[in-house]
Amino acid sequence: MTTRLISFALAVAFAIPALAQTWPAKPIRFIMAYPPGGSSDILARPIANEMSKSLGQQVLIDYKPGAGSSIGADAVAKSAPDGYTFGMLLTAHAVNASLIAKLPYDTIKDFASITLAATLPIAIIVNSQAPMQTLQDLINTAKANPGKLNYGSPGPSIFLSVEYFKSVVGVDFTHVPYKGSGPVVAALLGREVDLVFDSISSSLAQIQAGKFRALAVTTAKRSHVLPQVPTVQESGVPGYDSSLWYGIFAAAGTPPAIVQKLNAEIIKAMAQPKSKEAIEGFGYQIVGSTPEHMDALLKSEVVLWAKVVKESGLKAQ
Repeated sequence: MTTRLISFALAVAFAIPALAQTWPAKPIRFIMAYPPGGSSDILARPIANEMSKSLGQQVLIDYKPGAGSSIGADAVAKSAPDGYTFGMLLTAHAVNASLIAKLPYDTIKDFASITLAATLPIAIIVNSQAPMQTLQDLINTAKANPGKLNYGSPGPSIFLSVEYFKSVVGVDFTHVPYKGSGPVVAALLGREVDLVFDSISSSLAQIQAGKFRALAVTTAKRSHVLPQVPTVQESGVPGYDSSLWYGIFAAAGTPPAIVQKLNAEIIKAMAQPKSKEAIEGFGYQIVGSTPEHMDALLKSEVVLWAKVVKESGLKAQ
């Protein structure tokens, strides 16, 4: 038995480098935990296109939205750890560890971090026909009408950013949840909600077309694509700072050599002139980190959002 185990271990040890050398030998699945048209989709498309060219194999986007991105995350966690499936997960992935009571996976242990692809500011947006012209107008309206204004959000990470905003400012909005940024944009266009908190990328076209009005961005610095829009801090809310991160992960157990290849290919894809222009043109800050950096960020974010969830009084569902 011992001899067989040693032989098996040696076979696996030799097989993993061989697998890395021949990868990819077939199309690759790129899981998206949100619907088409949202901020993750906008970032993923140029990455998938450039990787398909570079690798000589199709990188196919597979949409698996729902349950605050946990359906897509579960698909990544349960995929074969061979480099032929990876997925993009956002800040919500860390939030869900505290917000969803019975996840079908372990947020840290069941994933192999590949890279922190990018970060993106959140914008506070109203329909251009709304009377509010500034963030202070919105705050004044909300204080005069507690709970009467309803807002749309695309997922749990932005939802908690809003809860943080509400607690700092002392206002109350009624939450209307949506499954991704695409439905949130449609809801504001149709005036189903009074305002939205959403990533800049998803609403940028509507802002530039004059259909939406961005009242503020949530980061400490203004966005390079909306330089005229003040930050929340500049609008009279000191200390408020919030943004989204976009990480790429494979299933735990994916060979390190393939993780490194995926890391290099994704970073190279984002650095291509057309991709870089497209990604930054939607307001993203390209990062392209090491797997170790993404892993450390995820662990720290799980701790951070657990504290925010506890302090907000929200109960895991």
